[in-house]
Amino acid sequence: MHFDENLIRNVVAQVLAEVGPMPSASNGKPAGGQHGIFYDAASAVTAARRAFEQLRERSLEDRKKIIDIIRRISIEQCEELGLMEMEETKVGRPEHKIEKLRTLGELSPGVEFLETKCFSGDHGLAIIERAPFGVIGAITPVTHSLPTITGNAVSMIAGGNTVVVNPHPSGKRVAAEGVRRFNEAIAAEMGIDNIICVIAEPTLESANELFAHRDVALICVTGGPAVGRAALNSGKRAIVAGPGNPPVVVDETADFDNAARCIILGASYDNNLLCIAEKEVFVVDSVFDKMMDAMRRAGAVQLNSEQIAKLTSKAIVKVGDDKHDAACKDFIGRDASVLAEAAGVSVPSGTELVFGETDEHHPFVSVEQMMPFLPFVRARDVDHAIAMAKKYEHGFRHTAMIHSRNVHNMTKMGREMDTTLYVKNGPSMASLGLGGEGYLSFSIAGPTGEGVTTPATFTRERRCSMIDELRVV
Repeated sequence: MHFDENLIRNVVAQVLAEVGPMPSASNGKPAGGQHGIFYDAASAVTAARRAFEQLRERSLEDRKKIIDIIRRISIEQCEELGLMEMEETKVGRPEHKIEKLRTLGELSPGVEFLETKCFSGDHGLAIIERAPFGVIGAITPVTHSLPTITGNAVSMIAGGNTVVVNPHPSGKRVAAEGVRRFNEAIAAEMGIDNIICVIAEPTLESANELFAHRDVALICVTGGPAVGRAALNSGKRAIVAGPGNPPVVVDETADFDNAARCIILGASYDNNLLCIAEKEVFVVDSVFDKMMDAMRRAGAVQLNSEQIAKLTSKAIVKVGDDKHDAACKDFIGRDASVLAEAAGVSVPSGTELVFGETDEHHPFVSVEQMMPFLPFVRARDVDHAIAMAKKYEHGFRHTAMIHSRNVHNMTKMGREMDTTLYVKNGPSMASLGLGGEGYLSFSIAGPTGEGVTTPATFTRERRCSMIDELRVV
């Protein structure tokens, strides 16, 4: 499924006409406070705290009803909100913006993930239950602005919390519009407003204010290393979903055609914006040419060394005082045809991925590029491939993939990589229940160890003990 730009513009124009401009107070300064839209962190936290006090008096069944409202809107309005996000952020693919909202509405974990534990013995009973933290401060990325808010909101509310979001500035409008729709429906049907709050004009200052606010009990960050470090240094409990540079290993026993299909599916999804997506591939030398043939058969377009060099000169830039390699923002999340054009190549319409051979020292190997070009690197054997995969994953312990029929090789790589997500013989998205088993969340907390977040992630443990009584066995 593909969308042309005229369709996107027409749908978004209709949405924006219905939404209208952000409200303004009579003094010309921004107004806010209704249906989750705020212009400063303090006001947003105050409103979220008030909503939390109301939510904590409600039943678990009411939490489920609130979550069902979010699911319904995310599913039923996925097309217009997804296209709105595409138009605003200008990264990724419109069909995948739509699909992410729909699947998060369907698959995000809810109250069923909250478990009560009981211990019974000679000295009575102990019940351990999951309790909310209160108000959660969240940072969301431009790569998945409203989808991250949607998935987080379902899990956080399931745990009994409310949330204040400081979105990435480049995705602030769709974040605000999605939050407004969620809150408006929740207020109308359940009588609580501002369960999800968003800072409509987010800045670094508003993020710092959110981190420091005394009524923010927990911080959840989905983003790059800098914002993750800021959260960890806040003095509060932090759940940090950090960066990744997921490698793929292909050994001599792999089903090459299946590997090619899976690699293309994962690496091209939303133009490689997913943090779990395949970013570089290490192939055992004896089957390297077979793997490249399989990639071409599956529809990817191979670039030669000169074309790769031309693309690299435009898509990789030097940044920072140390002049380290980084992805050029002009190419992040852009279509494969845009990358091919930069390389001086014309590709067939609908091409999802371009690829080519590089050595291991190439910047496309070491940089989390977030664009649909994949470097393929020759390895002497599977041990060499695993060693390079570990090196260029950079110790993020995020995601890794292997294509192999050798159980020993799968086991060896899994132990060596020690990643939060590890996929065998499938695309990266299968690790989140999209074509594999499990559940879906866009906050994958590797640095702080919680893994793929659930409602339990956003709760604290409480124990209630009855001494020497109520054991009736």
